[in-house]
Amino acid sequence: MKRDKAINRALSKTVNSTIKDSTVKATPKKKKMKETSEIPLKHGKMLTTIMTIVTLAYVSPIFIVLMNSFKANTFVKTDTFAWPTGEALVGWANYIKGFTFGNYPFFKSVLYSFVITVLSTVLILICTSMAAWYIARVDSMVCKIVYYLFVFSMVVPFQMVMFTLSNTADSLGLNTPWTIPIIYLGFGAGMAVFMFTGFIKGLPLEIEEAAAIDGCGPIRTFFIVIIPMLKPTLISVGILEIMWIWNDYLLPYLVLDLDQYRTIPIHIQYLQGSYGSVDLGAIMALIILSIIPVIFFYLTCQKHIIKGVAAGAVKG
Repeated sequence: MKRDKAINRALSKTVNSTIKDSTVKATPKKKKMKETSEIPLKHGKMLTTIMTIVTLAYVSPIFIVLMNSFKANTFVKTDTFAWPTGEALVGWANYIKGFTFGNYPFFKSVLYSFVITVLSTVLILICTSMAAWYIARVDSMVCKIVYYLFVFSMVVPFQMVMFTLSNTADSLGLNTPWTIPIIYLGFGAGMAVFMFTGFIKGLPLEIEEAAAIDGCGPIRTFFIVIIPMLKPTLISVGILEIMWIWNDYLLPYLVLDLDQYRTIPIHIQYLQGSYGSVDLGAIMALIILSIIPVIFFYLTCQKHIIKGVAAGAVKG
C-alpha cells in the first residue's frame, strides 16, 4: 500500500510539472501570436485610412458638380467651392433651363442616347461572343491572326481614323442612331473578343460534344449551351460597353446628322452660347442627370465586373 501511494505521488508530481512546463512554453507563443496579429491590423487601419482619403479625393469632383448645379452662373465661376447659399442658390432653375434650352428637347437626346447604347451593346455582345467562340475552338493560323488583329485594334487610337470615318459613314448612310451601332461594333470588338476568348478557353469541350451528340447544330449549341455559361463575362463586358457608349461624345458628333439627332453629351455641349458664353450652372445640372443612370447601373451590377474580368483572364 505504501509503495502504491509513493508511486501515485510521483506520477502526480510528474504530471503537474509537465503541465506547468507546457503552460510556460505556450505563454511566449501566445504573446508572439498577439504581436504578429497586431502588425497586420495596424497596417490594415493605415491602408483603410489612405484608401478612404484617395476615394474621397476621387469622388469629390462629382460632389462639386452637384453643388454647383444649384448655383447661379456667376457664382459658379467666382465661388466654385463654396456652398450654395443666399444669392448663389437658385434651386432647380439650372435643371429647368437645361431641359428647355434651345429648340431641341432634352428628352429627345436622352431617347437617342438610350437607343444607341442599347443597340450597340447588344450587337457587340452577340457578334463578339460568336467570334470568340469560333476563335477559341478552331485551332488554325487564320484564327490566330484574326485574334491578334482584334487585340491590336485596342491599341489603335480613334483619332487616327476619325476624319476618314466621318466621310465613310456619310457615304454609307451610317449617320443615324439605328446604323451607328455598326461603327461602335468595330471599335468595341477588340476588348470584347479578348475577354470572351479567355473565358471560352476555360470551358470544357465535352459539354459541346454532348450537345452535338444530342443533335444540336453550331447555332443552337451557341445559344443554348455557350451563352448561359458566358453570363459573368457578358455582364462584365456589357457594363463596360454601356459606360463607354453612353458617355461618348466624339464619335456621335462626327457621324450623326446633328440637326436631327443629338446624344446627351452633344446636347450639353450645345448649352455653350455665342461668343464663348457658357452657362456652367445648366451644364452641371445636365451632367448630374446624365451620370445618374450610369451610376445606378454600375452600382447594381458592380459585383459582376471583377468576376467577369477574372473569368475572362487569358488561359494557357
